[in-house]
Amino acid sequence: MYCIQENDKPKFIFKTFNIIELVEDKIILPITGDETLTSPKAQKLAKKTKKILEKTVSKKIVISRKIQKQKEYVEILKDEGFEIVDGKWLFEVLSCKVLDYMVKRKKIKKQDASISILVNNLTENMLAIIRQIAKEYKRVNIVTKYMEKFKRIEEQILQEDGIMITVGNNKKKGLAKSEIILNVDFSSKLLSEYNIYENALIINIRENVAITKKRFNGITINNYDITFKNFDNYDYDKMTKYKACEMYEANINKKQPFYEIMKKIKSDQVEIKKLMGKNSIY
Repeated sequence: MYCIQENDKPKFIFKTFNIIELVEDKIILPITGDETLTSPKAQKLAKKTKKILEKTVSKKIVISRKIQKQKEYVEILKDEGFEIVDGKWLFEVLSCKVLDYMVKRKKIKKQDASISILVNNLTENMLAIIRQIAKEYKRVNIVTKYMEKFKRIEEQILQEDGIMITVGNNKKKGLAKSEIILNVDFSSKLLSEYNIYENALIINIRENVAITKKRFNGITINNYDITFKNFDNYDYDKMTKYKACEMYEANINKKQPFYEIMKKIKSDQVEIKKLMGKNSIY
């Protein structure tokens, strides 16, 4: 895994000739965080970055907050097949912690919280997460267009865990009273087809989704950050220039079983630090 960041005080010769520095696992571009790259320069720097990364065995990269704003540069690296860690995979894994954090912030009792989960494409991790949520929150409603598949899962969870969940796809009533909505993979277009409680809290897990309904006055969460044990052991640049959630995700083996991932998260004392809405932070 390599980190890509800006240079706070790049040398003139580095800027002139687009010289990229490689310091341990950090690729340092010859730009400050405040400038916007022209298209030709973005392409040159992306090409040189690619050459550096091709000499390594890793295709995984973490990009600093400021370099993330260089959209063309980032898109070129994506098109070249590099895995840019964005924290979304970890956001999904931490779904239960995200709900716990928000319930506490909103001062809602767990036994009173009604959770709706919007999901069509179910992974093994997401199934484990649904089980985890259902054990802690007694009122769990799954909204999906794949009713038959999820009905079987509903029966399986009831038989194996003794936990009741409901499955449906009523666009008029399914979300009309849901205060907390965990949106796993519904698009903005699909979500707009449902009647949503106007003061709902919607947490978008896999993709950033905008709510276009005029009467919606609720909260939409697209981003987050975390704290974890030993984060302060990173060097100053990694602690200040990068998101902690992205740094943490980059160091997880995603292919290991879900229970091993959760065991590591518990051991590392990972906790939600903040959730970011469109115009607010919680």
